[in-house]
Amino acid sequence: MPFIPHTEEDVEEMLASIGAASIEELFDEIPPDLKTGNLSRVPPGMTEMEITRLMHERAQADGFYLNFIGAGAYEHHIPAAVWQITTRGEFYSSYTPYQAEASQGTLQLLYEYQTMMASLTGMDVSNASLYDGATALAEAALMAVRQHKTSRRILVPETAHPTYRKVLRAIVRNQDIEVVEIPFDPESGQVIPEQLDQFGQEEFAALVVPQPNFFGVLEQVDALTDWAHKKNSLVIAVVNPMSLAMLTPPGEWGTKGADIAVGEGQPLGIPLSSGGPYFGFMACKQELVRQMPGRIIGKTVDLDNKPGFVLTLQAREQHIRRSKATSNICTNQGLMVTAATIYMSLLGPEGLRRVAAQSHANLLQLVEKLESIPGVKQAHSGFCFHEAALKLPGPIDEILQALKAQGILGGLSLQDYYPALSNTLLVCTTETKTPGDLDKFCEVLGKILKKYK
Repeated sequence: MPFIPHTEEDVEEMLASIGAASIEELFDEIPPDLKTGNLSRVPPGMTEMEITRLMHERAQADGFYLNFIGAGAYEHHIPAAVWQITTRGEFYSSYTPYQAEASQGTLQLLYEYQTMMASLTGMDVSNASLYDGATALAEAALMAVRQHKTSRRILVPETAHPTYRKVLRAIVRNQDIEVVEIPFDPESGQVIPEQLDQFGQEEFAALVVPQPNFFGVLEQVDALTDWAHKKNSLVIAVVNPMSLAMLTPPGEWGTKGADIAVGEGQPLGIPLSSGGPYFGFMACKQELVRQMPGRIIGKTVDLDNKPGFVLTLQAREQHIRRSKATSNICTNQGLMVTAATIYMSLLGPEGLRRVAAQSHANLLQLVEKLESIPGVKQAHSGFCFHEAALKLPGPIDEILQALKAQGILGGLSLQDYYPALSNTLLVCTTETKTPGDLDKFCEVLGKILKKYK
């Protein structure tokens, strides 16, 4: 809320009503040694006008940077209409639509979102979002284990997003589920399907297939999908939704298609803002729908044969016995899904394809320009979408600091996540980058790298 509405008199009246002498008394069950006491490092309160000025000063100090960082959060252009519509009171202030008869507009929007995501992923059914891409992967793994019944092991390539793998392990490790990682081929930057033969007759509930992977490289999804299905394993596709405007959707991978598709929906109209907000998407085949967590919106007719929208297959703890619930992370990012639905509606299939195509074209141009700089070469031979790993002739952290001093966020150092990839930089381009942006990056980087010859 913009301000605290209670006066001192209001507080005293409420305390008297419940028989408490002070607000502190309401929390007397908390042991004293756990209380922080006085917040000595918190500055005095400021007026609204002072706060506004401070925020303007901080924003100016942050400056404006030319951004080439991706790694799971992408800077796409968001038409002004997207958030102008999203922040209308009808959408902005509505919450989980438990009372369907009072929330038909919200339910219709979520139904349309599900339709769009099912179409984009090539799957049969979509839910109405999860917390973020990483937790969506964890939910998909739990879903696969429930469906498989005999195996509690998940096969995950090292090329999957490091944070996603970390979150996956954190969520499943206390549920007696084992995460087995597959090494990648250092030359191509992808998992070679023949590598999977090392597992012989071992059983896995699912194989995770990232597309594109964390290095921006396209995996051999058809071969990986068919291998998993021959082993009676489900296939969990972890995809960038924007790439699906150009690439084969998970529902069409291999002979039978992936079984579950998850990912991060942030590229679809959600701004970059200090680590959030995000939303996870999940879609699956029809035969798995009863294992799917989260909300699913259905379309039906009432007793007067009028169309309407309802919550269906409600698998949360609030709706069914806790032991039967499939939703472990119930948070639904409804407002973000609203923005994504409006974004996809405004751009349409052709608009999404153009955004994806321009992002890819910009990467090809950037890599070509950067490889003309002595000592710079692409780290992997696999085909890429709009990210690529580059080997540089000097320490990445030092180079990134030098680029930042020139107003450029040059990418992400891979060494922190993959120690073998020292002096390797992950760069990203979207449709927002102009030819002048690409030239500036290459010119500045070229000057910086001269000291490392």
